[in-house]
Amino acid sequence: MTYHPLRVLVVSHGHPSFSLGGAEVASYNLHKGLNALEEVNSRFLARVGHPVVRHGRTALLSLRQKEGEILYHADDYDHFFLSNRNTEEIERDFMRVVLDLKPDVIHFHHFIGLGLECLYAVRKALPDAVIVVTFHEFLSICHHHGQMVKTRNNNLCRQASPADCNACFPDISPARFLRRENFVRGLLELADHFVSPSHFLVDRYVDWGLDRSRFTVIENGLDIAEPAPPRVLAPGTRRARFAYFGQITSFKGVDVLLDAVARIPEAVWGDDAQLMIFGGNLERQPEAYQQKIGKLIEQAGPRARFYGAYQNVEMPRLMQSIDWTIIPSIWWENSPIVIQESFFHGRPMICSNIGGMAEKITDGVNGLHFRAGSSEDLIDRMTEALTKPDLWDQLRTGIQKPIDYRMSAQKHLDLYYTIATNRDVTPAARSA
Repeated sequence: MTYHPLRVLVVSHGHPSFSLGGAEVASYNLHKGLNALEEVNSRFLARVGHPVVRHGRTALLSLRQKEGEILYHADDYDHFFLSNRNTEEIERDFMRVVLDLKPDVIHFHHFIGLGLECLYAVRKALPDAVIVVTFHEFLSICHHHGQMVKTRNNNLCRQASPADCNACFPDISPARFLRRENFVRGLLELADHFVSPSHFLVDRYVDWGLDRSRFTVIENGLDIAEPAPPRVLAPGTRRARFAYFGQITSFKGVDVLLDAVARIPEAVWGDDAQLMIFGGNLERQPEAYQQKIGKLIEQAGPRARFYGAYQNVEMPRLMQSIDWTIIPSIWWENSPIVIQESFFHGRPMICSNIGGMAEKITDGVNGLHFRAGSSEDLIDRMTEALTKPDLWDQLRTGIQKPIDYRMSAQKHLDLYYTIATNRDVTPAARSA
């Protein structure tokens, strides 16, 4: 009798070659990390859509990806029910991959664009396979882009219900929201286990109705070689360079940040302070938000500089030019990758005092908190950073280095074996 290595299929809603979101990077790093371990063979299946052109009638693509990486084209997607209307292609093309590979573990790092029906198809075809789902936000709970923020006033939503969701979307009845909840939760129940990078997100899903015993918190792993050294200071200057990394959307709080920067007293700001904004997608936002940001940029004047979108591989070089990272999000967040990146490079953070941000950044230890959405409170925290000479070094010593992608993969591997043991299956001992 011979023994196969553990066969894992990591499924993602995007490939980093086409989309560089945090979830895409996290899923790909897991795939790489698993293959770096002994006795594991990982494959990576990523969904692509428009503007990538499909190849004839099949949803499977070959665009010269690396060995073991598969692309699956899916565009017929229902955003309300998180559902793929083209179940024929799931049965034919998605399941062709699954049945050819016969993975012991199928780990869904997301199902946007793919559809929750993929979980049903896998469970039906491979009843003994271990199915794991990682949550990155609250999309299963919240139709408002998974943000859990009220549509009318951007107030935080603390607990979803069909009636509350109808208040955000009056054209969708409570009964339809109840159908959505039952459909989504019913298909998620087919999974053996759920993974979250934060305890805060786990609490939200447990409040929604999922079983806490089926959750494990594992942080996403980084793939960065060396930390960037601290910025070299010119004589008479301070740790006064602040940076924002991320998309420019109404949920990310860039307006709060610009407003704060514009109103810090000149005697505090001085000649050496600078806000550096690395991010894009402003042109895709509603016109009213674009105009609001435009006015705030005028008010901030030379204090704020925009550097446009960036690639993850650029982060070490960009970190060399900054001292502080700011996350001013007005939604809960979960585990934005910029937190891990900033801590890896030894940069203290200033963040909104809610959700996964407040969980991972400890006020006064490795960063500073301010009241979410409050420019005034952010002014106070940035003033502290600019006027307390020893604060940066003090907070820097409180930073713990985040785990890398190999350590994260090992934690996942241990979880897979634990799940298999509890189900009384031993996936690594398949006979050839």
